[in-house]
Amino acid sequence: MKHYIAAALLTTAVTSLAAPAFAEDAICYNCPPQWADWASMLTAIDDKLDIQMPHDNKNSGQTISQLLAERAAPVADVAYYGVTTGIKAGNEDIVEAYKPAGFDDIPEGLKDPEGKWFAVHYGTLGFFVNVDALGGAPVPQCFADLTKPEYNGMVGYLDPSSAFVGYAGAVAANMAFGGDLDNFDPAIKYFNGLGKNNPIVPKQTSFARVVSGEIPILFDYDFNAYRGKYEEEGNFEFVLPCEGSVRVPYVMGLVKNSPNPELGKRVLDYILSDEGQAIWTNAYLNPARPIDLPAEIADKFLPASEYARAEAVNYADMEKAQAGFGERYLSEVK
Repeated sequence: MKHYIAAALLTTAVTSLAAPAFAEDAICYNCPPQWADWASMLTAIDDKLDIQMPHDNKNSGQTISQLLAERAAPVADVAYYGVTTGIKAGNEDIVEAYKPAGFDDIPEGLKDPEGKWFAVHYGTLGFFVNVDALGGAPVPQCFADLTKPEYNGMVGYLDPSSAFVGYAGAVAANMAFGGDLDNFDPAIKYFNGLGKNNPIVPKQTSFARVVSGEIPILFDYDFNAYRGKYEEEGNFEFVLPCEGSVRVPYVMGLVKNSPNPELGKRVLDYILSDEGQAIWTNAYLNPARPIDLPAEIADKFLPASEYARAEAVNYADMEKAQAGFGERYLSEVK
């Protein structure tokens, strides 16, 4: 079957200086083996292309900072980051337009038309649910459900004024109730309503707290929920809210004036190939292109009909609105 998908976020890691490059090395900033199964991707690139890419454990912010610092003498050939960082890199003119093979198959909204950034995979915001911790309450299916009394004290979301996944959840909830990136009034109203149910609002990723049952329902990405469902002991589900949600892409680009641009292009071509795209599903990430997946893999994801409710947004506008919404959240949500 075709598994269709459309996409700050966000890797957390420690700074690591890139290893010295050799003749057939390509340097990727922010491709940590522990995240998104970059380990398998780096191995495949070595095996299939005979290109070695040293491990790099930057996060998105560290990546763009180093690219800017090295603008006059670039070290990296390709870079990987959350979508808003990718947009900033394009605006700063530190990446150049390149459309790998398969670029045209990436859905609109998940790529820069010129090719300065493009999704390689994405996550979708929804509910990561520990079913066993619901105390007999039904698995919620909609944002509206979470304000019901039976979910009192059960709902968690990351602080949207400080965590990007929390902000993505706010954007999704805002759209669910008729808002847009110019009008966050519905989100403010929703979070105030949810506040009557005593939500848990951590500032950092809370996968372990869902697994333990401390937070029975968390606004989170699908790939974390699937990781819980298929790799942890317990009964976990991912719910894509009935009102709809947003895709959050992770993107790549070719560094401008890079040392090895042809190697960088070959790497990007492979990552967008059918074979390369399938590797991301090892980490339960949706590939950016609609590719054929074996049934045993596709069946681990919600069906394409469910994902049709998840939208791409104008991510540049989403980034611009983030600070303003954060200020409103802190001042208006009680």
